[in-house]
Formats: sequence, C-alpha cells, structure tokens
Amino acid sequence: MRTIYLITAFVAVLTVSLLGLRGRRFVQPPVDVFPEWAFPGMKYQPKLTQQTASPFFADGRSDRAPPPGTVPASYGPAGQALRNDGFLYAGKAPDGSWARGFPRALKVDMALLERGRDRFTIYCAPCHGALGDGNGVMRAYGMGATASYHDERLRKMAEGEIFNTITSGKGQMNPYGDKLAPADRWAVVAYVRALQRARTGVVGDVPDHHKGELEVQ
Repeated sequence: MRTIYLITAFVAVLTVSLLGLRGRRFVQPPVDVFPEWAFPGMKYQPKLTQQTASPFFADGRSDRAPPPGTVPASYGPAGQALRNDGFLYAGKAPDGSWARGFPRALKVDMALLERGRDRFTIYCAPCHGALGDGNGVMRAYGMGATASYHDERLRKMAEGEIFNTITSGKGQMNPYGDKLAPADRWAVVAYVRALQRARTGVVGDVPDHHKGELEVQ
C-alpha cells in the first residue's frame, strides 16, 4: 500500500512539472479548462478597471470626472457616516500626534461608562482583570505579561493611543477593531480612566451626599 502511495505522489509531481508549472513564463494564455460558453456572463465580465482606456467615451478614459456642482457629503452609501474624523476613528490630533481627552462627538457620562464597563468585562477583564491590574483569569493559564493600567506609563498615555491599542492590538494582545465599534472603544477608554482614578481616590473625592454609601474598613 505504501508503494502505491509513493507511486501516486511521484506521478502527481511529474504531471505538474510536465504541465509547465515551474516558474516558466509563457506568451500565450493558459489553457481554459472551463471556457466562457460553460458559464456565460460570469467568467469574463465586460467591465472597466481603473486607469484603463475606453473607446466608449470621447476622451478615451474609463475614469469619469464628477458632474459639475458635485460636493462632498458627510454620509456615504446606505447612510453610513464617512470616517473623516481622525480623533473619533483613529485617536489622532490634527497634527498627527495621539489625541488627549475624548472626541466632541461623544458625551462622557454615566451611560458611556456603563457601556465601557460592559465591553471591558467581556473583552478586557479576562486578561487585564476586573480592576485593570493585569490579574485576569488568563494569568492562571500562563499569561503573566499582561500590562496593568495602573503603571505610570499607561496612566500618562494619551487617550488616543489607548484607543489605537484597542483597535490594532499590541504584543500578545489581539486587535479588537473588528469587534468593538469606535464609540465602544472610546467607552472602554473612559472606563479604563475611571479604574485608574478609583485606584488613587480618597474619601475626600466622594461627594458629601454619597459618603454615606461608603464601606469604610
């Protein structure tokens, strides 16, 4: 049986080699195993690619200029907002540096913090821990290099850079740009700032009408 497998493999390699799949360049099109008549209108579609000539138009160009009077719109097809706000969608300031603070399009309130806490619990807490100190459940499985949000470096990091880290990932951290909408990423950033502030908070920071709710140890 082993001999049969070896012979079959040898014949397959020999066949591929004889077909010319050896890096050789050809001047003729390859053999069309499934010709156009087998799939009419599907395999070779009459379309124009960018920067190609077209005899259909008088100027010979396939790319067409916008009609006179066309103006940019803030929304694209199907009502989707164009991502022309570098602060909101990339965490960047106008000068290209990491932005500090939060975009004007977002209202930083308790609703945003609650949303951030919810997303943080799902996506961040398993590694970074519920308190953001790097003591998540994954530490028990060997992931011991998780950063603590309470390190001085991260406390001083611009909000835009934290947003970008959530978006693109860093080191062993996977990107979450495909899982969290931009507003949700900013909500997580706001919650991270709340965790950092709570870590260094004192009783005097609590409003008088809430001090009765504290459990002083």
